[in-house]
Amino acid sequence: MRTIFKRLLTAAALSTTLATSAFAAEETTAVNLDQLLTQLEQGKLFQNKQNEQREKAFLAKKSEQVRMLNEAAQQRDNQVNRSEALETQFEENEVDLANLTETLSNRMGSLKELFGVLQQVSGDMKVKFQNSIISAQYPDRDVFLDELAQKMGQSSKLASVEEIERVWFELQREMTESGKVTRFTAPVMSAETGTKSEQEVVRVGSFNLVSNGKFIEYVEETGSLAELSRQPSDRYLSTASAVQQNKGELVEFALDPTGGSILGLLVQAPNMKERVEQGGTVGYVILAVGLIGLLIAIERFISLTIVGGKIKRQLKQATPSSNNPLGRVMQVKTDNPTADSETLELKLSEAILREVPKLARNLTFIKIISVVAPLLGLLGTVTGMINTFQAITLFGTGDPKLMAGGISQALVTTVLGLVVAIPTLLLYTVLNTRSRGLISILQEQSAGIIAERAEQGE
Repeated sequence: MRTIFKRLLTAAALSTTLATSAFAAEETTAVNLDQLLTQLEQGKLFQNKQNEQREKAFLAKKSEQVRMLNEAAQQRDNQVNRSEALETQFEENEVDLANLTETLSNRMGSLKELFGVLQQVSGDMKVKFQNSIISAQYPDRDVFLDELAQKMGQSSKLASVEEIERVWFELQREMTESGKVTRFTAPVMSAETGTKSEQEVVRVGSFNLVSNGKFIEYVEETGSLAELSRQPSDRYLSTASAVQQNKGELVEFALDPTGGSILGLLVQAPNMKERVEQGGTVGYVILAVGLIGLLIAIERFISLTIVGGKIKRQLKQATPSSNNPLGRVMQVKTDNPTADSETLELKLSEAILREVPKLARNLTFIKIISVVAPLLGLLGTVTGMINTFQAITLFGTGDPKLMAGGISQALVTTVLGLVVAIPTLLLYTVLNTRSRGLISILQEQSAGIIAERAEQGE
């Protein structure tokens, strides 16, 4: 009704505007009062005619508006009746659904427990298959189990006989394949180039995967195979090559019973180079000092071995030779044939003193290195602890990894210092003993020469 009333007001306003416009057009042509009066009278008559026309149009449309109003009311009543009928039907359907659900539950009996166990087993197997390396050979097994568990859990639908048989089949296949060493072809991502290539993969049960003599891992998120970024030591890699080249005989193999967890931790362990790098600058200084001591010890060992051989040969000869310390000491006796025993003793002592520095050369430096190396290790320990306390001051103790660097430096430098000091001290002891042995031979032979001269004098 409001819409009809608005339309009537709009039509009346439009008619008034047209009449006023026509009257204004005629007014512009009036030149005196008589003409103006005539125009006003004509305008009034024109407006009366328009009003009569509007009334006729309104009366003609009134019956149509009443009909439209009656139709709208009839439609409203029909919809209200339909809504009440649907609501009644909904309530009846709910009652029927509850009755049918109860009937289904009563008829299922023990099968309800069966399907509950089946749903639980499907969920557990899904997680098991996602982590199993057997899925590298038989992919998408977990997808079926996930769909089955969701169907039975959310929509309360029952599993078909085919689906139950497939669950049993997947369980049986998992157990069977866990005891096999199988070969299959699959794309493997290279750790060096990052590209995938088809390779022969050897699966050892549900424990390890091997390809091209290297251990590979099964990436659960993407379901793909990739070489380990770091491989274990050679003794483990040799078993991987052996099992891949195996033609049916028994071979040794480094088995990971956790399916890759222990292997992942093993390859994360730092090697010797990385451990040395953890020592930092102090660690490199300790190694440099140890290398210098080792080179000196090798030089001294070779030199004393050569000199010892010459001295042994000189002991078997009566004629002195100048190419060895004992020969040069014996040459003193030949150069002083008329000297008395006391004078000869002094000259021989002088000759031995000249030979001692040559035999004991650089041994003191080796001993100093054996003492300095632990001190350098202690320096690295203190430096590492300072770094650790600085990390604690800045970041707190919430993350142990922030303190691991300083602690590693402290421990590694201590180990390096001891590793250098212990063998260096042993080398010094061995070389010093050998040097003193050669000096004792010179002193012994010198005492014999003096005793021989003394007997000649008597």
